[in-house]
Amino acid sequence: MAKKEIKPMTVEERLKTLYQLQSTLSGIDEKRAIRGELPLEVKDLEDELEGLSTRIDKLETEIKEFNDAIVQRKGDIERAQANVNRYEEQLNDVKNNRQYDVLTKEIEYQKLEIDLCNKKIGEAQTRIKERTEDLNNAKQLREERQADLDQKRGELDEILRETAEEEEQLREKAAKLEDKIDPRLLSSFKRIRKNARNGLGIVYVQRDACGGCFAKIPPQRQLDIKMHKKILVCEYCGRILIDPELAGVETAKPAEEKPKRRKSTRKAKTEE
Repeated sequence: MAKKEIKPMTVEERLKTLYQLQSTLSGIDEKRAIRGELPLEVKDLEDELEGLSTRIDKLETEIKEFNDAIVQRKGDIERAQANVNRYEEQLNDVKNNRQYDVLTKEIEYQKLEIDLCNKKIGEAQTRIKERTEDLNNAKQLREERQADLDQKRGELDEILRETAEEEEQLREKAAKLEDKIDPRLLSSFKRIRKNARNGLGIVYVQRDACGGCFAKIPPQRQLDIKMHKKILVCEYCGRILIDPELAGVETAKPAEEKPKRRKSTRKAKTEE
């Protein structure tokens, strides 16, 4: 794709175009300011809801696993009890002490297995109760956060509808202005604007001071700014400086001071 040629401009034209671009970008910033913290609040709520959904899924999985474990332990109890019954029946047919001791130990072992299974079932039921309480709290919190999100999204959508058309027009205007500016100068302007707290990359002189940081500008430098011979920046904040007249800003002229009347002094006559 052929690189678009930029029409050469005088320093005065470049400064004027930069100031127009700054005004347009400031307009976009104002539209964003209207939205305030809403986009961030919406994003935070979306992230929180995603986290809550993950937690709810995990809790539901844990509850299912505990229930499955209880079913398994109950099956183990049934099998152990069946073994106990079978071994107790076999006690009636023992022929020596050795067989009696073996069956007695097996019965004791199976009863211990039953006790252990009942203990594990009790622990699982306790965990299920805890997890169910956590699950209900998480679901309730998710409902509250979802209501908050719906409200914030509604507010944000309404603001976007009101400002979208104007913001799009400003973006198109900014894009056209950027096409007129030399890439190096545009890059410098954007860098200055990015580092500036208020987003101003070019400012006009106000009351003999920088319109960005309000540092005093020497008279000779003010004269150079009015000459439009070269692009000058503030020595303190680095913002590009422009003459108010060139920026199309009307400044109040200082009131002319009335000449002070001299007080007549009478010489005191001395008596000879």
